Amino acid sequence: MIKRRKTRSVSVGKVKISSKHPIVIQSMVKMATTDITGCVKQINALSAAGAQLVRIAIPTRQDSIAFAKIVKKVKIPLIADIHFSAERAIEAIEGGAAKIRLNPGNIKSKDDINRIIDCAKAHKIAIRIGINEASIRNLLKDTPQKKRTDLMVKEMAGYIRLFEKRGFNNIVLSVKSSDVARTIESNFAIAEKFDYPIHLGLTHAGLAEDAIVPASVAIGTLLWQGIGDTIRISIAGDPVQEVEIAKQILESLGFYKSNKPQLIVCPTCGRCQWDLIGFAQKVKKFLKEVEKPLRVAVMGCVVNGPGEAADADIAVCAAADKGFIYKRGKKIATVKQAKLFTALKRKLKKLVKDI
Repeated sequence: MIKRRKTRSVSVGKVKISSKHPIVIQSMVKMATTDITGCVKQINALSAAGAQLVRIAIPTRQDSIAFAKIVKKVKIPLIADIHFSAERAIEAIEGGAAKIRLNPGNIKSKDDINRIIDCAKAHKIAIRIGINEASIRNLLKDTPQKKRTDLMVKEMAGYIRLFEKRGFNNIVLSVKSSDVARTIESNFAIAEKFDYPIHLGLTHAGLAEDAIVPASVAIGTLLWQGIGDTIRISIAGDPVQEVEIAKQILESLGFYKSNKPQLIVCPTCGRCQWDLIGFAQKVKKFLKEVEKPLRVAVMGCVVNGPGEAADADIAVCAAADKGFIYKRGKKIATVKQAKLFTALKRKLKKLVKDI
């Protein structure tokens, strides 16, 4: 079991964020905030997929008005994404935001920051201090890449001092980059320096098929080191995919238990004498309808097959003309290749019914 670094507790509506609580999955609405019906539909879809918090952009006064209406139509706590305007932050807080996200690179006035803090205190909401590497750089005199982690930590420390002087500590921290190594390095740095909960993400990770690997490496590495209390996978695409990827990352590290089956499939090699991939695809299609946390293994030969079978609820090992079905390590059937899928499906149905 991975030991998480100790962080203080922060309340975001009914959601608690800290090392004492399960890691929280977040996502973000990807349409105009003024499209109230569309936003509500997307928020509900994200909630159904497993998101516990959803963020919405508030760039204009009209967005603030729409946001206040959206808050009343959904059950999940909402985060208002604020970048340049103290007025938008205050409007969002007064409109029912459970948390706001401030970017130190875009709101620098101490008076504005203090106004926002005082309003957040009055409404008892949380604030995420969210630094993006791209937004704090001075492009006229750019900071070299090797010094950008130090720059992000410096910006974070300065903002935190303002909050703490104001007596406000219901805050979450995040430092993001589109660079995997710098994202890891920067989060290590703030985890060493502060005990506030940390939100993890790799910003601008790319299209879904391109984002999965770098996001998983960055976030998975940090989680393995005990860093991270809430995560968001950033992809250019359907936000529900962000939640699904986040759940897979957390499940792979033991932080999340799904009620869906896990399918283990042999990668195949020269020893494989049957259409394992085609068989596995049929099994995967069948398992989509199953709502039980089963472990199912489809193996190509006897090298790893028996070992995987011992760890699986149901497993198949096959040769050229026949297959063997195992239930929790015990062989329960020997079946001709042509009848193997039908036999496996029957055994799976019975197992699902018995659980």
